[in-house]
Amino acid sequence: MTMATETEKNGPAAETKDIKDVKEMKDALKDETPPDNKQDEASKESANEKKEEAEKKQPEDGDKAAATDAAQTGAAGDASNAAAANAAATAAAPAKAPSVHKPNFEKDIVYLYQFPRTPLLPSLSSYCLKVETWLRLNGIQYENVDHKMKFRSKKGQLPFVELNGEEIADSTIILRELGQKYGKDIDACLSTEQKSVAHATISMIENHLIWVVHCWRTKNLDQMLKGYKVNLQHALGTRIPNGILNFFFKFTFGRKLDWLQGTRKVKAQGMGVHTPEEVLQFGCADLKVLCDMLADKPFFFGDEPTTLDVVAFANLAQILYIDKEIPFAFRDYMQENCPNLVGHCSRMKERCFSDWDEICSTLDMNTHLPKPEKTEEKEGKEEAKETKESKEEKEGDKEKADKEEKDVEKDKEVDENKEKDKEGK
Repeated sequence: MTMATETEKNGPAAETKDIKDVKEMKDALKDETPPDNKQDEASKESANEKKEEAEKKQPEDGDKAAATDAAQTGAAGDASNAAAANAAATAAAPAKAPSVHKPNFEKDIVYLYQFPRTPLLPSLSSYCLKVETWLRLNGIQYENVDHKMKFRSKKGQLPFVELNGEEIADSTIILRELGQKYGKDIDACLSTEQKSVAHATISMIENHLIWVVHCWRTKNLDQMLKGYKVNLQHALGTRIPNGILNFFFKFTFGRKLDWLQGTRKVKAQGMGVHTPEEVLQFGCADLKVLCDMLADKPFFFGDEPTTLDVVAFANLAQILYIDKEIPFAFRDYMQENCPNLVGHCSRMKERCFSDWDEICSTLDMNTHLPKPEKTEEKEGKEEAKETKESKEEKEGDKEKADKEEKDVEKDKEVDENKEKDKEGK
């Protein structure tokens, strides 16, 4: 009660003080008005006085009409001048260049930035493989940009895509944005319950299972390089010998590369603090869940793949497609106890990567695109064609000459026979 009373008493006094301060500020601003502003005010006052005098005089109708026409003409002139000025300003303003790494892009072509190829996998990043698999599954035209790991998105991530001069980063956002752009929704056939199950399962894969793989990689860098047959010289686009690159890999690149997620990231996530045995148990439990969900179906929700199949394949491929000579208990468990997951990977591979062997053997980023015919080969073919044609022409000319010669000899022989007949007679 006392506090309320004090507030009520102090309120008016404070309000009066505020009003007084505002008035003082206004007066000060009037005194400190710049000369230009004072002139403007003076001109406004004189204009108002002239207007009042004009109203008092009340000019005739003709004068009013003339004044109105003049005012309208002046207003129209001002409007046209303003429009011309705006047009000139627009023309003078330079066109804003697109803030993308590939300025000479083609319309509606997706440009994918990801990690380089390896001899056993199209990408050592499950997120990159996820995006490329989704693009292929939906038949969207795309091109890989072979940037030798020089670029990252504005968020500092790989993969990212560029479409019509705009960047889209993060694999989940990429799939959502491109799905809306091209009208592709491979989950449209799913019920609300199935979509919820898919969302929860994808979260398990991308927030738990993936860290099991990253944990093994960061703790076994040498085996990881050998297991996937990584050529660092090719991957980084450098001439430094692989021996030197491999030596420094564990001390520098291994801590930073996104395909490894880095030792510090794995520890910060929590998976890196566990023993290898405990990490293996976590991963095997996740595989068992996926194995039970898939059962004997071709794909997780029936006969056609969905986003869950894309995500599962992109991550299971990192486990399955590693050199058999490298010991990897996680891969062995999957092959022995989850044969249906192995079959799932094979089906997704056949459907989306018919050029898998070519990708892994050539390390070409764009085996799915038609290759332009090389100029040298084209010239060689043209020369061979010309040689063949000239040879045929020469042979034809020779046959023709032989035929003519035979005809001449035959005519000569006929003439000789005729002469002999005449002499005999």
